[in-house]
Amino acid sequence: MRIEDLDRERVRPGCADAMLRTLEAHGLNWDGRVEYQSERIAHYQEALHRLSSRALTFECSCSRRERAGEGGYPGTCRDGPRRAGPTATRLRVEDTAITFADRAQGRCTFSLRERGDVVLRRRDGTFAYQLAVVVDDAAQSVTDVVRGADLLDNTPWQIALQRALGLPTPRYLHLPVIVEARGGKLSKSRRSLPLDPATAGFQLYQALTLLGQNPPPELKSESAGRLLAWASGNWRVDRFQGIAKVSVPG
Repeated sequence: MRIEDLDRERVRPGCADAMLRTLEAHGLNWDGRVEYQSERIAHYQEALHRLSSRALTFECSCSRRERAGEGGYPGTCRDGPRRAGPTATRLRVEDTAITFADRAQGRCTFSLRERGDVVLRRRDGTFAYQLAVVVDDAAQSVTDVVRGADLLDNTPWQIALQRALGLPTPRYLHLPVIVEARGGKLSKSRRSLPLDPATAGFQLYQALTLLGQNPPPELKSESAGRLLAWASGNWRVDRFQGIAKVSVPG
């Protein structure tokens, strides 16, 4: 179990504990101690040093506002920061393609140059998600990454970092994202409500239904443990093969 709490400005007191209790209520448990990224800064610093010592990074003075509305970073500061002041550290990507087989979305190919030179450390000194998860996945011996399809295009950067750091590449499976009828993510809409531990079984039933797993109607009122036991024996990836979004019923 890993709590990704590097962005301290967005961390709310008690939120991490609430998430852990919610997972427990839904029958989702973990092995070993809970790892907090905020306690692993030295590991990210060491990885960044390894990359920088091989000239695989560069410092960038561009602000987020200057980059707003544009596509992949065009390499503005590849030959050095354009102005004095705080800088972010970016990975110097190669002009190559990253191809991988996603267990749900199929064969995926991305141009690293089109994706741009990803930020590894922000201008305020905070280590970025891309570097932290690569380091932590390897440290925690993660073999399979299962997440939403909205994060699919982060994968080529992470594979590039794994290769640069000599780390193993896990298998990937990107699930469909639940969206509203207009296409917006349900998790960011007004209809999005916190999970209720008291109805954990029914909520798992709804999630399995949206993913096309077709749980039997009689499981609607069963416990979370009963739903997970059924799902473990009846899981079918082919039910959402190639599907990136699933709309909630109106």
